[in-house]
Amino acid sequence: AAFSPGWNLILLFLFHYPFTFLFIAFLVLYQANMAFRYFCKMTFYKLWLFTLSILVIMISIPRGRNVENMKFLRMSFLPLKYIFGVKIVVKGKENLRSKKPFVLVMNHQTSLDIMVMMEILPSRCVPIAKKEILYMGTFGLACWLSGLIFIDRKKREDVFSLLQFRVLIFPEGTRNHGGAMLPFKRGAFQLAVKAQVPIIPVVISSYCNFYNQKEKRFTRGKSIIQILPEVKTLGLGPDDVPKLTEQVRDSMLTTYQEISGMTNRASH
Repeated sequence: AAFSPGWNLILLFLFHYPFTFLFIAFLVLYQANMAFRYFCKMTFYKLWLFTLSILVIMISIPRGRNVENMKFLRMSFLPLKYIFGVKIVVKGKENLRSKKPFVLVMNHQTSLDIMVMMEILPSRCVPIAKKEILYMGTFGLACWLSGLIFIDRKKREDVFSLLQFRVLIFPEGTRNHGGAMLPFKRGAFQLAVKAQVPIIPVVISSYCNFYNQKEKRFTRGKSIIQILPEVKTLGLGPDDVPKLTEQVRDSMLTTYQEISGMTNRASH
């Protein structure tokens, strides 16, 4: 069957310049299809994460497992906000100036939280993460060398024997795509009370203006990080943990709704 002149031209271009043709086709599809753009960005995010981790490992190995290596892991994430066009606005920086020990608690939405939290992660502060991350190839090894504390979800008491001066914990325990906050687990608050150190709540605004996993949408946008004043635990005991947990969650949820433009929605 004879092809139209237009098709003949396309086929001629394809056979003579296949890589150029594929590149142009990629650009057209990237601009025209939201789901394809989402797939490309998330693939790039994971490739960046695992590839840059190799560099972090090479730099970190000479000194071994050390919390000081966290600065290298942090630096590997910082360019991503420019690559993805995500503007990160930090409010309440003065609340992180304390040089005393503390427990940082932060809401957890998606894997993008890693990129955003690196913007404010204080020096000598390490996240407490699920043990499964340790087995995530080069990224897991880079995290281990950076001093991350890995806990077994079935052995919550492990965290108490690994108490550091500064730790970051996601009290929801898992990612929350629901647009609010899951109930908080009490581990972070038990830890803070046991060590008699303050809790510093950190709230990341909803990503819904630029990211949605279900809709396969990932565009340019803005993320707000609000650092709240520290909550003292001095003098509190185990019986105070439930009330403390709810108190911190309520303040974080209110802040989350405010900075996400959800002030008219009912809290849940």
